[in-house]
Amino acid sequence: VQLQASGGGLVQAGGSLRLSCAASGRTFSNYFMGWFRQAPGKEREFVAAINWSGSGTYYADSVKGRFTISRDNAKSKVHLQMNSLKPEDTAVYYCAATRYPRDVGSSSQEYNYWGQGTLVTVSS
Repeated sequence: VQLQASGGGLVQAGGSLRLSCAASGRTFSNYFMGWFRQAPGKEREFVAAINWSGSGTYYADSVKGRFTISRDNAKSKVHLQMNSLKPEDTAVYYCAATRYPRDVGSSSQEYNYWGQGTLVTVSS
C-alpha cells in the first residue's frame, strides 16, 4: 500500500491542524493505521492508531484529549485532527500501515508501510 501524508504547516500555539493520509494500491480497510512523529534530534514516537473499522483508537499520553484519529474507508484516508497544539508537537508526522499489529500498534516496528511525512511547526 502507498501512503501520502498531507496537511502539515506552521501554526501558533493553541491552534489546530488536520493531517490526512491517502492510501492507494491495496484494500484500505485491511490495514490498521497509525501516526508517528519525529522531532529534530529525537527518535520517532507513537502518536495515535486506529483499527481496521475505526471502532478502536489509541493515543500517546502526550496527545490524549487534544488529538483525534479517524478514518474513512470509503475514501481510503486516515486523519489526525490536532487541537490545542503546543511547541513540543513540532515534528515531521508520518502515517503508517500494518495488517496485524501485535497490540495497539504503538511500536514503529509493527508497521510495514510508511508515508513520506508532513512537517508540523508550532510557534510559541
